[in-house]
Amino acid sequence: MKICMVGTGYVGLVSGTCLAEMGNEVICVDNNVEKINLLNSNIVPIYEPRLEELIISNREAKRLSFTTDIKYGVENSEIIFIAVGTPTTLDNSVNLNYVYSVAKDIGRYINGYKVVVNKSTVPVGSAYKVKEIILEEIKKRGVEFEFDVVSNPEFLKEGKAVQDFMVPDRIVIGSDSERATKIMQQLYAPFAKNGHRIIVMDTKSSEITKYAANAM
Repeated sequence: MKICMVGTGYVGLVSGTCLAEMGNEVICVDNNVEKINLLNSNIVPIYEPRLEELIISNREAKRLSFTTDIKYGVENSEIIFIAVGTPTTLDNSVNLNYVYSVAKDIGRYINGYKVVVNKSTVPVGSAYKVKEIILEEIKKRGVEFEFDVVSNPEFLKEGKAVQDFMVPDRIVIGSDSERATKIMQQLYAPFAKNGHRIIVMDTKSSEITKYAANAM
């Protein structure tokens, strides 16, 4: 499958690389030019066991690429992951500006049916807000394209992130669309071959699952 991973931080870089390892074509996008240049030189900005070797091997196999061109990433993918930062503000709320900025870019460049995946840690109801922003940008263009927004929280531990992604104890998909659910189940099927569960629920339940896991 053709995937765009927007954000090459800890979650985005590990997720994009592991998805490429399973045979998908993954375009990783970031607006940090220096970071993208490093990754295109096989220099990994974070340390995580096995990550560097997987990045190098998948780049050599032409399954993994890095770019600052989000237009290219959106236009040449079927599934778009939003994996950007959601920092905590001074009043302890969540700054969703980066998530919303990506949603605007998706609306500007969408060129066919896409599944948009919230991978970032976001408050309950964020999937609906992302959908509204994309729709607004599509309407500005005077075009019509179908898309679905789903939630897919991450449960990665530092030092075991690659292992956690490749052999997960659970995969949570929050979706209100049967079409999007089937696509996400197909994407994650190779990771669930050892009996690990793909758990499907609605988007709001999926979003709160991440916070519940963090609290535990």
